[in-house]
Amino acid sequence: VQLQASGGGLVQPGGSLRLACTASGITFSRYVMGWYRQAPGKQRELVASIHPIGSTDYADSVKGRFTISRDNAENTVYLQMNSLKPEDSAVYYCNGKYFRSADYWGQGTLVTVSS
Repeated sequence: VQLQASGGGLVQPGGSLRLACTASGITFSRYVMGWYRQAPGKQRELVASIHPIGSTDYADSVKGRFTISRDNAENTVYLQMNSLKPEDSAVYYCNGKYFRSADYWGQGTLVTVSS
């Protein structure tokens, strides 16, 4: 099983980035896919998740700015991040869960929001 995340980088405050995570080795369409982030000295937190049927959940801090989506044909989950703030800077991790029987993590991609 592999979750390959990409799309991180350096962006100015107010800018946008789009993260992508492509999965292999799993039946992607059955998994709850999520994006988590971890800033230095802080615990990892859930940013957004999307269920197999397409329903979504967001952390309060990103509602209205971030959008999670999935393409089951491409085994890929996306995180569109707009109006980025310095406090959004973190390593972003892709996650895939299937009930209690599977829980997989990607390698992380660094997002830095700074002028």
